[in-house]
Amino acid sequence: MSAGVVIVGGGQAGFGVASTLRACGYDGPVTVFGSEPHLPYQRPPLSKKAHTGPDDLQVSLVPETFYRERDIDLRLDEEVVSLDRAARTVTARSGARVPYTHLVLATGARNRPLTVPGADLDGVHAVRSLDDALAVGRALATAGDVVVVGGGFIGLELARVALAGGARVTVVELADRLLGRALSPALEPRLRERHERFGVRFLTGTAVRALEGPGRVERVVTSAGVLPADLVVYGIGAAPREELARDAGLAVADGVLVDELLRSVSDPWISAVGDCARGPHPHAAGPVRLESVQNATDQGALVGRRIAGREPEPYASLPWFWSDQGDVKLQIAGLRAPSDEVRLTAGDSPERLAAYAFRDGLLVAVETLNWPAEHLAARRLLAHGTPVTAADLAGTTLGALARARRATEVRT
Repeated sequence: MSAGVVIVGGGQAGFGVASTLRACGYDGPVTVFGSEPHLPYQRPPLSKKAHTGPDDLQVSLVPETFYRERDIDLRLDEEVVSLDRAARTVTARSGARVPYTHLVLATGARNRPLTVPGADLDGVHAVRSLDDALAVGRALATAGDVVVVGGGFIGLELARVALAGGARVTVVELADRLLGRALSPALEPRLRERHERFGVRFLTGTAVRALEGPGRVERVVTSAGVLPADLVVYGIGAAPREELARDAGLAVADGVLVDELLRSVSDPWISAVGDCARGPHPHAAGPVRLESVQNATDQGALVGRRIAGREPEPYASLPWFWSDQGDVKLQIAGLRAPSDEVRLTAGDSPERLAAYAFRDGLLVAVETLNWPAEHLAARRLLAHGTPVTAADLAGTTLGALARARRATEVRT
């Protein structure tokens, strides 16, 4: 077969590359390998709607006809197991060998495993794939006592899903606060209080030592005592799927190392995008690997445009994130560093809060609770590099500041 673009990974990033190639007029062969049997799908709803049935959990990005009509060779349930950089071919588990002119690694990430005794009992689940989410949804239908291991985005979303289903929910987090890497210490207590108000119990600074039961989990042994559990769901971080790149001799370090154009630093004919890629970013002090839909989508589109012949452009999209946790919408724009100064500001209702993060006197990131308008204002200002100081935000909000500046521009 003729060589063209081969994309390893059927997630949001891989889909972004393939769809952008065709949208930009690339007419060579495009092959996408997906390791799951499902059409490429959205992952964010999996932990937010795990309680819904298969008929309601419709997450495919596009129907199958999209790929057929655009002559995209989508190979599902087909994992690439080796890469020959000298011959520019990949080999799938089925034995199929496919040549490439350009290879894109969009292999994503996998959950970090829970390694305590009893982690293999029935009733213990992680959520990464669509099949995982469907399994959790079935288990939630009868669960009375749910223990969530891990107080990150996935854990908190699942906690509120389980609570909504009528279960008693305890979140066990090893660190001394929730969302330790993502959320500022100033805003975390406000988020925690809102979940506690609805009945979620938190045990932070607590280690899970074992899961016990006669074939099926019945209790969780922690450093703070024993918890009853007929369902345990864990989300304790993810690691990039980088084995294929590493075995082929590409530079990896918690992700495939890429340059500002998202090309492997070891091989210009190979790119990496999404959760598996680590590279420079103007909003970060050093190389960074981001796990978000925004990042996967924007990186996939950028690489698709470059391979299709458009003017190469460095990756510089503003990182942003969101998490729906019951009645709480948490949104983050920009990247906060631990040393940044953070200031809390209340909105015009008790449920709205914002945390502004400043570095060297300038706004670099904004976290909001139930305040989408302020989040959007933050994205616009930060994406355009508009300087905002702490003095600018004294007694006002980003939305009001942006409106005042626009009014000034009109008058002048």
